Amino acid sequence: MSLWARLKSSGWAYPTAVLSLYGFFANCRIAEPFLTPYLIGPHKNISEEVVTNYLFPIWTYSYLAFLFPVFLLTDFLRYKLVIMLQGLFLIINYILLCFAVGLPAMTFLQVNYAVVTSTEVAYFSYIYSVIPFENYQRATGYLRSAVLAGYTFGASLGQVLVSLAGVDYFVINAITLGIVITAFLISFWLPMPQRSMFFKGKKAAAVHSQSQQEGPLGEARRPEEPVMDNDGAGSGKEKMEHNGSTGWCSRENVATAGYLLWQSFRESYSSRHIICWSLWWALATAGYIQVFNYIQLMWDHIEPSATSSIYNGGVESVCSLAGAAAAIAVGHVKVTWAVWGELALGLFSAVGAGAVFLMALTSSIWVCYASYVIFKSCYMLLITITVFQIASNLSMECYALTFGINTFAALSLQTIITVTVVDEAALGLDIVTQFIIYGSYYAVISMLFLMRGTYTACVNRHRPVQKVNKKQVSSVEVISSEHF
Repeated sequence: MSLWARLKSSGWAYPTAVLSLYGFFANCRIAEPFLTPYLIGPHKNISEEVVTNYLFPIWTYSYLAFLFPVFLLTDFLRYKLVIMLQGLFLIINYILLCFAVGLPAMTFLQVNYAVVTSTEVAYFSYIYSVIPFENYQRATGYLRSAVLAGYTFGASLGQVLVSLAGVDYFVINAITLGIVITAFLISFWLPMPQRSMFFKGKKAAAVHSQSQQEGPLGEARRPEEPVMDNDGAGSGKEKMEHNGSTGWCSRENVATAGYLLWQSFRESYSSRHIICWSLWWALATAGYIQVFNYIQLMWDHIEPSATSSIYNGGVESVCSLAGAAAAIAVGHVKVTWAVWGELALGLFSAVGAGAVFLMALTSSIWVCYASYVIFKSCYMLLITITVFQIASNLSMECYALTFGINTFAALSLQTIITVTVVDEAALGLDIVTQFIIYGSYYAVISMLFLMRGTYTACVNRHRPVQKVNKKQVSSVEVISSEHF
């Protein structure tokens, strides 16, 4: 039996292998670290002020508009179709970058890319609908590793092509177009899931309610849930349910989905502990995305790409590896995060704030590069701790909903920052002033969580430390590679 046949006969290895391949090629975008030099250079000839104060904010507004509808659509369409949609829009993205000219085309490009980023939830949710629970940890590790490997390899290859081979930016965008076409073709090989997290129908909803009473994430998959065949088909009874009047797209099922969403929301945000961690998630992610979006403009301000050698791809590769090391370290450091986690959020947020201030005030491109690596590593470390603390106390449905809500809150905050600070219709500040404001924003976050963390540590200092259960131990190993 061939290796491919053995993979298809496995209950989890085949979809995991195909999705990992897709994740690698979809994130191996060698042109991405050089987007700003490409836009403001002779190929697109857009001024730095227009890119900063008009073009990039379009992505923020569009991402916010698409995120929650796409989150619901992803579950409704059962993941695969949305993953294919992401691959298609990635192709359109690089066709526009290669061949479209003019500001209207680049404006549409930002809207198109917002669809790509809003569909990322499908990639990270798909696998849990087609494999048994006991394989969640291994599959998650492979998928996260594929994303990290693709991004790191793409950034490194782009840097080599630009610095050593002197390849033109148009050529690396054309190469990236070929890579994302490969990703799109791979997505056709994914098996079609036969179940959703929320659009389940009455029987599955009753099972869901029973599982909520039994406990959060950690129990094995129940026999009532459909099992995937290798060709993506479920049992005959499940096919009848999906095709009949009580199928997954019926009015009854939509009502059931709404009920499950509400139940999951109540469970997710009934704990002050989870609310606190979710607050940091939303606040810090808003600032992180803002810095990530505009860092290439800061680099170009300090050392213009038109007259200097740039190392954007190399820096992003180092950031990915440093962030991975920081996140993996969380799984091996024995700390009672329930006691000391909030204080760690405050301390490392303060380090991140200092790094952002340094980016704004330095005139050395290498100091700016190093500060960005420190900032991104701190965020990767803290988001890993945060996700672990939230996911270890919630069911998979609740975690998925919390992920969506927290991301939506982060984008809402980022939109407020963009409208106020960046958009030319409001303040339209220059890039240095923007980064000073982002540093101040992170300083406020650090102060809030230093105070909260100090209080939590003092209250719990004399309390007996609760024993961490097995589910939490395995969860941190899974989530250590998340959010790169």
